[in-house]
Amino acid sequence: MCGITGIVGHQINNSVYQTAIKKMNDAIAHRGPNAEGFWNDEHCFLGHRRLSIIDLSESGNQPFISQDGRYILIYNGELYNYKALKLELQRAQHGSKELPYIFKTNTDTEVVLAAYFRWGIDCVKRFNGMFAFSVWDKVEKKLIIARDRLGIKPLYYHYQNNVLLFASEIRALIHSGLIDKKINVKSVAEYIQYTTVNAPNTILQDIFMLMPGHILELHNDTLKIQQYWNINDYTKSKQDLSYKETCTKVNELLTASVERQLVADVPFGAFLSGGIDSSAIVGLMSKVSSQKVQTFNISFNESQFSEAKYAKQIATKFNTEHHEIKLTPNDFLKQLPEALAAMDHPSGDGPNSYVVSKATKNAGITMALSGLGGDELFAGYDIFKRYFELEKKGWLNIVPAKGLLGKVLAAKNKSVQGDKKSEILNLDTINGFNAYPINRKLFNQKDYNALLKKEYNADDFIKNIIKKSDTDKKHVLSRVSLFEIQTYMQNVLLRDADQMSMAVALEVRVPFLDYKLVEFALSINDEYKYPHSPKKLLVDSLGDLLPSDISNRPKMGFVLPWKDWLKEDLKDFCEDNIAQFSKRSFVNRDAVLLTWNRFLNNDPKITWSRVWHLVVLNNWINTHQIEC
Repeated sequence: MCGITGIVGHQINNSVYQTAIKKMNDAIAHRGPNAEGFWNDEHCFLGHRRLSIIDLSESGNQPFISQDGRYILIYNGELYNYKALKLELQRAQHGSKELPYIFKTNTDTEVVLAAYFRWGIDCVKRFNGMFAFSVWDKVEKKLIIARDRLGIKPLYYHYQNNVLLFASEIRALIHSGLIDKKINVKSVAEYIQYTTVNAPNTILQDIFMLMPGHILELHNDTLKIQQYWNINDYTKSKQDLSYKETCTKVNELLTASVERQLVADVPFGAFLSGGIDSSAIVGLMSKVSSQKVQTFNISFNESQFSEAKYAKQIATKFNTEHHEIKLTPNDFLKQLPEALAAMDHPSGDGPNSYVVSKATKNAGITMALSGLGGDELFAGYDIFKRYFELEKKGWLNIVPAKGLLGKVLAAKNKSVQGDKKSEILNLDTINGFNAYPINRKLFNQKDYNALLKKEYNADDFIKNIIKKSDTDKKHVLSRVSLFEIQTYMQNVLLRDADQMSMAVALEVRVPFLDYKLVEFALSINDEYKYPHSPKKLLVDSLGDLLPSDISNRPKMGFVLPWKDWLKEDLKDFCEDNIAQFSKRSFVNRDAVLLTWNRFLNNDPKITWSRVWHLVVLNNWINTHQIEC
């Protein structure tokens, strides 16, 4: 797990680019405190920051040069099947001229480069892991960049005037001194409405994110991007599997994923909330690990916010070395400034991830497993049921004056959910597909339109995902999974997990996102997957692994008293940022200030989240001195 930086183009071998790559690497020093490395020729500058996880010796430092000196690799991530690939590469292929590769290190890094040496860029189809890596070919003067299938590891780039800059974080690009730091107003519109900017776009103009499962190639001043894995290809039922056989397969795939992801030469553990997903990961870790599992739970004295008793129950059941890290809301508030400073891309939810990651790192852990992804694969969110049920209500489209009913509801309702229901009733055609963007919106359409001087359609990305994610009638829930994975999970949860854990040099692994498990879970039909009880299919697949009171308890999540904080402890901070944001050229000043006042006056339609995301955005703009 590391950070990578690069600059590629003609005639760049001068002090300007030498300085730029150093600035880029310095900007992501937190990602790799164990080693720093550089390499360059007249066309390419590469930088690397290393967080040592596998083979801690200096032989694993990067950039990593192939044995013939032709290829130079920089790599961020972990290859979980590297040992199996290494054995294959050490053997000659029958009937071919391929010679065995002689390895000089025990790193997965060398396996990545050896695989590229033998199979070219098709090697990515053999990789099981999380990664973003780049290979420079000195002979052909060609650059290849690849990103993992699910988008667990990030890769940002800027391409202008035949010069490509790329890095693991946006801040590396903006610290290079080679690009303009200009806000992308259309992306701001998307952020305001959906609390994030969906890849490939970012909050800044001309800085993009390489999409998951994609490869970027730069050769002879031509930049090409191609897809090597498409998540939409896997929503087809497996051949005649019974429910019991399906459960057995899920168990096998998840267990294998956990076992693969325990490979590390540093102290490791697991986040344990006491919910189904994290408890499942801990239970399976205990089954396959030869050493005692360390578990970490963030708890609060306030019972309504704390899941500590459930986490302790799981820790006791699996005899883990349990760490209950107690935080008061005041402890959290004290860490908020550093959490905001650590933020690479604006995110209202990011501080939660930062506090958990820092507490775990301070306990001496360098790698932790997370239950992220379980909800998306096994219908764990309420939106799965709402979507499924709405698909059955085609009769709503023939209700006389349904639009009028929507307007009446809009006039009378006093809640966010009421707004969403009225907006759904006003759709030309009511179904789950058309209602999905409305369910994921932060603002109702009226309040959203009032905030911006120019009207932007923030729904373009989500509607495009919906259009591409076509499934049959047996896989309605899998279609919701496709939406959730490609929007909220990839562009909020995974981005936050990476930027906030790597801010404290902690590696987070996500066993639920093993691509083989993802492919199988998407293929399971609705009859087996429908959540009659919380994530029923997953729970049944685990057998008697989890106690029934863990499996059946209501979903809680990591919640904090943000509403009170914004009106009390953080009021001055919020007020200053709202005032500044209201003066930005692209927003309507009066509408922004009105939103803040409505929140202070307890308007039920203005939740704390609506205000907080504006505060975070303005603070991020100030921190990075972005042109607006």
